[in-house]
Amino acid sequence: MSELIHDFGAAVRHFRDRQGWSQELLAEKADLNRSYLGEVERGRAIPSLATAAKLAGALEISLSGLLAHCERRAA
Repeated sequence: MSELIHDFGAAVRHFRDRQGWSQELLAEKADLNRSYLGEVERGRAIPSLATAAKLAGALEISLSGLLAHCERRAA
């Protein structure tokens, strides 16, 4: 389970970096606290499904696309 959490955080960071955004900007776009987003990216916080959907929406990708990226990392 912890690998999935880590992979999700890495996927969020990957897509954030691809946009060229800071954690502050993504947190603002997703209506989240910046420190919480940092915890998610480091795999230290487990986001709810609703939070995962907010992140995907802010990153302008589908939730399934964000989760699929996690699966590719695990393979």
